[in-house]
Amino acid sequence: MLTVNLNCPSTTVTFSKFNHQYPNRGRLPTSSVLLHTPTSLNLKGSILARIYGYPFGFSSKPTSQIQDLNSKFPSLFSSKPRFQIPKASASEANPDGEIEPTVPKPKATARQLALIFGLWYFQNIVFNIYNKKVLNVFPFPWLLASFQLFAGSVWMLILWSLKLQPCPKISKPFIVALLGPALFHTIGHISACVSFSKVAVSFTHVIKSSEPVFSVVFSSFLGDTYPLQVWLSILPIVLGCSLAAVTEVSFNFQGLWGALISNVGFVLRNIYSKRSLQSFKEVDGLNLYGWISIISLFYLFPVAIFVEGSQWVQGYHRAIASVGKPSTFYLWVLLSGLFYHLYNQSSYQALDEISPLTFSVGNTMKRVVVIVSTVLVFRNPVRPLNALGSAVAIFGTFLYSQATAKKKKEAEKKN
Repeated sequence: MLTVNLNCPSTTVTFSKFNHQYPNRGRLPTSSVLLHTPTSLNLKGSILARIYGYPFGFSSKPTSQIQDLNSKFPSLFSSKPRFQIPKASASEANPDGEIEPTVPKPKATARQLALIFGLWYFQNIVFNIYNKKVLNVFPFPWLLASFQLFAGSVWMLILWSLKLQPCPKISKPFIVALLGPALFHTIGHISACVSFSKVAVSFTHVIKSSEPVFSVVFSSFLGDTYPLQVWLSILPIVLGCSLAAVTEVSFNFQGLWGALISNVGFVLRNIYSKRSLQSFKEVDGLNLYGWISIISLFYLFPVAIFVEGSQWVQGYHRAIASVGKPSTFYLWVLLSGLFYHLYNQSSYQALDEISPLTFSVGNTMKRVVVIVSTVLVFRNPVRPLNALGSAVAIFGTFLYSQATAKKKKEAEKKN
């Protein structure tokens, strides 16, 4: 032991060999010390970074912190209608194969969760309102759906070029694996847009709430088994959607079939993604969605030209005459494209802070909020039986999310 007396009164500095054990008198626990390091300061601000940055392109996770791809996309890889990023585990493997410990992420407060859900709901409402506004004056859903994919593709290219989002390494097998999911994504997106152009937004959302029915049926054909509670939960969905369809004032067969085909497309995308993308777990969910949007654009736009191209010029002039100002029409189109991408992107961030079950409940309530908002904005007439059918269908979706979450927990316990 070596003791050095300094000139300052009552000040002694003691040096000991490096391999000696230091007493822990008066010291904070290691976890408390970590909270005051620069790294932990970044972690403390990570929630706010995700709240303010992630919906607009900033990711708070390193690319290496990737888990099962099946859990990263609730709308790509499961029966849930939105996308999902799983919670970070206690430790992750770095690119060199070494294990790097991570500090557990602090939980979001009630105020932060309110902001997260607020952004997610707000962006979805804005998309649905301006999407319908454009389709009311410019009824060409194929071109509008193409522009929405184009806007999302440009957005991702900007994020990658400015390094605000890590750009994934692209290989030929990766592109080939994306061709199937992107095709079904294209079918789901254009079918929904066609439905929006033919019927009220509220009716399309009610029919789209029946997506779990298609998921259970198709997955059962492929060998998956579901408990009785899951099968019972889809009965009110079928009953509610049927009642809403029969009593819908703006009922149109094209609108109905568009919503149903959209459900089929998204469910097949979910199933196909599980099978084709298992070998690319190093690509995070946001980048996957960006590349699917790019490939979907190449699928959709040539078909849009063939289906509607000859009518676009005349339709454009009618739309400008109806709106009055070209700038107003351009703004509506831009907002529909931008918020289509942002609300999907924000759903990643929402589930990054909450459990999958809470996400399912929040997604169900989001559909209710969108339906009510669009009814108020567009003043669509709603009959009592129509409202009852919509409520029953959405309640069935809620029961389904509860039943499937319980099934997943039981499966995890067995494993």
